[in-house]
Amino acid sequence: MQTPPDHAYPTHWEADVVLRDGGTARIRPITPADAERLVSFYEQVSDESKYYRFFAPYPRLSDRDVHRFTHHDYVDRVGLAATVGGEFIATVRYDRIDERGLPAKRPEDDQAEVAFLVQDAHQGRGVASALLEHIAAVARERGIRRFAAEVLPANTKMIKVFTDAGYTQKRTFEDGVVRLEFDLEPTEQSMAVMRGREQRAEARSVQRLLAPGSIAVIGTGRAPGGIGRTALRNILDAGFTGRVHAVNHAFPEDLRRLEPEGVPAARSVREIPDPVDLAVIAVPPAGVPDVVRDCGEHGVQGVLVLSSGYAEAGPDGRERQRDLLRQARSYGMRLIGPNAFGLINTTPDVRLNASLAPRMPGAGRIGLFTQSGAIGIALLSGLHARGPGDGGIAGISTFVSAGNRADVSGNDLLQFWYDDPHTDVAILYLESIGNPRKFARLARRTAAVKPVVVAKGGRHHGTTPLGHAVPTVRVPDSTVAALMRQAGVIRVDTVTELIDAGLVLASQPLPAGPRVAILGNSESLALLAYDACLTEGLRPQRPRVLPSAVTPDDFRAALAEALAGPGCDAVVVTAIPWVAEEDAAAPGESEGTALADALRAAAAADPGKPVTVVHLAMDDLAETLAAPPEPYDPHAPREPAAPPQSSAPEAQAGPVTPPRPPHPPRPPAPAPAPDRAPAPDAPARPRPVRIPAYPAAERAVRALAEAVRYAAWRRAATEPGRVPAYDDIQEAAAGADIEQLLDRLTTDVAPGRSVALPPADAEALLARYGIHSRPTLPAPDPDAAVRAAARLGYPVALKTTAPHLRHRADLGGVRLDIAGEAELRRTYAELTDFLGSPEELRPVVQAMVPRGVDTIVRAAIDPAAGAVLSFGLAGAPSQLLGDIAHRLIPATDREVNEQIRSIRSAPLLFGWRGSQPVDTAALEELLLRVSRLVDDHPEVVAVDLEPVVVAQHGLAVLGASVRLARPPATTDLGPRRLPVY
Repeated sequence: MQTPPDHAYPTHWEADVVLRDGGTARIRPITPADAERLVSFYEQVSDESKYYRFFAPYPRLSDRDVHRFTHHDYVDRVGLAATVGGEFIATVRYDRIDERGLPAKRPEDDQAEVAFLVQDAHQGRGVASALLEHIAAVARERGIRRFAAEVLPANTKMIKVFTDAGYTQKRTFEDGVVRLEFDLEPTEQSMAVMRGREQRAEARSVQRLLAPGSIAVIGTGRAPGGIGRTALRNILDAGFTGRVHAVNHAFPEDLRRLEPEGVPAARSVREIPDPVDLAVIAVPPAGVPDVVRDCGEHGVQGVLVLSSGYAEAGPDGRERQRDLLRQARSYGMRLIGPNAFGLINTTPDVRLNASLAPRMPGAGRIGLFTQSGAIGIALLSGLHARGPGDGGIAGISTFVSAGNRADVSGNDLLQFWYDDPHTDVAILYLESIGNPRKFARLARRTAAVKPVVVAKGGRHHGTTPLGHAVPTVRVPDSTVAALMRQAGVIRVDTVTELIDAGLVLASQPLPAGPRVAILGNSESLALLAYDACLTEGLRPQRPRVLPSAVTPDDFRAALAEALAGPGCDAVVVTAIPWVAEEDAAAPGESEGTALADALRAAAAADPGKPVTVVHLAMDDLAETLAAPPEPYDPHAPREPAAPPQSSAPEAQAGPVTPPRPPHPPRPPAPAPAPDRAPAPDAPARPRPVRIPAYPAAERAVRALAEAVRYAAWRRAATEPGRVPAYDDIQEAAAGADIEQLLDRLTTDVAPGRSVALPPADAEALLARYGIHSRPTLPAPDPDAAVRAAARLGYPVALKTTAPHLRHRADLGGVRLDIAGEAELRRTYAELTDFLGSPEELRPVVQAMVPRGVDTIVRAAIDPAAGAVLSFGLAGAPSQLLGDIAHRLIPATDREVNEQIRSIRSAPLLFGWRGSQPVDTAALEELLLRVSRLVDDHPEVVAVDLEPVVVAQHGLAVLGASVRLARPPATTDLGPRRLPVY
């Protein structure tokens, strides 16, 4: 059916997946070496499951069956297995068939029969659903477009696997058998189903790590001190509600309890009679493989590796880290680390501090993820300083510091926090992003329901920490930042800004607009706040300065008046110690406390607008404002922070996704997550009145500005725009052209490499999408230039196309407005005399177009970031200043409208200094057409239109290039899988 190379073992089909209960499994092709595994697997399947698979009693596999089920050509016959601990837990296979259901004999046969078998002990874990995603992707790769499956009516579980997948399907019943046929082309519904399963599974896997019922600390020292003994001490001091075991192979054989901690002691995790959910490993790297093996055989659900000496230690350590990850996943375990700082969960029914942080943070509403232990320490100590204790303004819900991030990453925490009712704000410090495309997708979804604040270290090439074994990402930091903004992520630069933004977002409602009232008893401090508002793009009112003899009641009245006024969306209060006059009560040590009570009272009376405080020399004010106003449960269900109605009359806020109920803290047995979460059974309570205080006006205003921008994004996200459908786009014809071009141009090109299209082919392909470039005619000599000009019509431009001179008008490689033959010949001679021979310059002639603004439009596919659409002004703005705006593809009409207005040089498009505005509507349409081309055809890996001259009416594409490549076997649109670095 296909060429012999397709019969080679397809290593790219191997994948690690997270199952519904949070455990992992490995999916891989079945090989002849799996005969014994297959027989052992089949012996553990119940007679009922065998009957459902073969429609008759089938107690054992014959030798012929074993040969047939283990020998595949990986084209017309494919078998995949899900494995845990190296043993099969489920299999799936397809056989290509013709229209009569017989083995296919023609290349055009594009249907296959599919069948599953899942070990009874693993049914209900979502194994079949994961296998269906992967076998469908394999089939599409091999040219199969439809699956058929015959199922007994009593096999309701398997029927549900097919019907819930979201594919377009047909169902019939004949001769006592249900026949299902479904197309394999991904649909919006099938993608939504896959993404939903991915989120629930990955969130569940993180929840199992954060809320274990029992912990074994492996590597607990016999004497106080050391990493293992410190981790054990911190777990106990935090009041962990589960069981704790100390493990060390050097313990005496008769040691049953470790003192003075009083916890059970064992020489190996295998000696522990009870189940262990989480293993905290603090042994030298050489001993970790044996420990992980023991954990896997004991059924441990996850491991936290505090040990160092892995990828951060060089090439040998990097390979050691890969082996560790493979070993952990082979047993179905998730891994935090290695070289991790630890994890924390402050919920009352867990109280877990499995970290090297000596102090249990206060419970609150902020979720933290860091890759760096040092930054983790800085964040925890910084938050503690701003609001210590349970229920304080700076309390956290969960904390994970993943070290080398070999497995569990920020993406996993975003999946968990998305519907975690205990977390209102997600804060991440990232030093590398292994999968920017998935990060942007998850961040966008999470940001739609709660703020995501990110600071990224290692923003420049070559600065990624050694321990982070991530694929090379060629996307510049400016592009990553743009993609984060598009996804609604609040991007900050420092740890201090992470805390500042997190506090205002965790404690205050989202502002309805940029209008800010400023009041206080210091004119200078108020003016600093005013200037900071203007710098951040806010719209401050004239500051209201209170008299020097102000009292807390005066502050309360002024704040209440500002909050009640229709002209403001947020309030900044500035305060310094005041001076009492003769008959006024002199302020004492409690002046900050009294002022805090007054401000709280005003804010509680009008809780719909955010309030921030700037103070000087009033630390008791900040401490009182940060503390909970009354005893309360910081983890009680809360009203969500809805995107407020915009202060602009024409803007409307959209619906907000309600919070989902909490995961059960430690379920006695894995249970599948429901498709729809039930409503919380506890009534929501209003947010407690806590007000963030800052020692500098600039910090307070910057944090408030981030909240304003995020709120605007939330409002805009309710109406995300659309991808227009243009009637003149010839998608099918373009696809046929691309296939022919790849066949013609890639015969001698290495797999994965791209090829540049010849100019004529590039112009023809772009024309299929309504993108027409102005023709250029070669001019190898003066006579050819004259003939080209006569054909195009004067005036013309004479340009070089040599790579080192392309688009370099500043070097004299572009001559414009040539009006006649004599001028053309003279210009041609000057060009070749000054810059080089015609063979070097490769001159071309092009007709002149109306004057306008020169711009660039580009689209490119990065292996990590995905397809990105870029726009900027040609020349110095983009090349020298990097003034380029980026959007993910497919871009919507709303996104490209914002894109062209987001560059700093955008005023040149809209009539700057009396010039005529250009046709931005035509420019937006061009961007949308390029986006459609790249989105429709993943073989198009780069499009470069430069320059695009945008005139008062219309535009002209003067230069165009296109690159093609065979699409990768798997993309973010493929079946879910865990990354391997």
